[in-house]
Amino acid sequence: MDVTRVEVERAAERIAGYVRRTPVIEAEPGVFLKLEYLQHAGSFKPRGAFNRILTAREAGVPPASGVIAASGGNHGLAVAYAARTLGVRAEIFVPEVTAPVKVAGLRELGAEVNQTGAVYSDAFAASLKRAAETGALDVHAYDQPEVVAGQGTLGLELREQIPGLDTVLIAVGGGGLVAGVAAALGDTAEVVAVEPERIPTLAHALTAGRPVDVEVGGVAADALGATRLGSIAHRLLAEERVARVRSVLVSDEEITEARRELWRSFRIAVEPAGAAAYAALLAGGRRPGERVAVVLCGANTDPADLVVRGE
Repeated sequence: MDVTRVEVERAAERIAGYVRRTPVIEAEPGVFLKLEYLQHAGSFKPRGAFNRILTAREAGVPPASGVIAASGGNHGLAVAYAARTLGVRAEIFVPEVTAPVKVAGLRELGAEVNQTGAVYSDAFAASLKRAAETGALDVHAYDQPEVVAGQGTLGLELREQIPGLDTVLIAVGGGGLVAGVAAALGDTAEVVAVEPERIPTLAHALTAGRPVDVEVGGVAADALGATRLGSIAHRLLAEERVARVRSVLVSDEEITEARRELWRSFRIAVEPAGAAAYAALLAGGRRPGERVAVVLCGANTDPADLVVRGE
């Protein structure tokens, strides 16, 4: 099933009252920062989590055994937050690379946490086995229509908040956010899909013509560490069924510097994944005269390393 603007609009109606309409600031003339890290649970992920669980309820499938998810951290936090809000049990599987601050946050939200495997795909396999055993509702991190449509509600907000928007820069892991936003924007704006050089899921899928496994590593692995692009994102983006999409890769060094620059210039503390899109902007990801939105997608981080000694 492909995700269309209609599904995104329905998702926006469904999750209204459960998620925040996050603000936009104009960092410089024509450059706008979408402060999505101010969303509940510290990232954009509650949009998709709420839409998945609420859609199941509407279909008469209340998760009597709770909900289950695999995550690098942010998706798990979102599912745990949504589950607590809606009064259901949450069990979250995370890989060993997950930042301690995210594991602690999961437990604070009341989720049962299982830390297993080296990367996200290992945790995902374990979560599927557990879901089959318990009958819990599986909430995928990026490859379910309800999740993608929920993430796309961010795009609807951008259309309203930035008249004449030309381009949106978005970090990519499994592709749920960028696919949903592309579906919401249609042909009204170009979408720049930004990936770390060390986790090029979309770039490799575009080259191969299908999602393929990539090695996972680098500073943003805990949030953008999907082993391969989601099938929904591939259909929407690689097959150009929605907005114009351009793929850009950024280095770990560029991400780290962008994160520090956001702190120096705006006192914004985001995680490395949250700074990836801004790294692309700093590297020359803007054409003269265009109106650009940069999505700062998450801030579940320890900010202690943001201040470089001597600055």
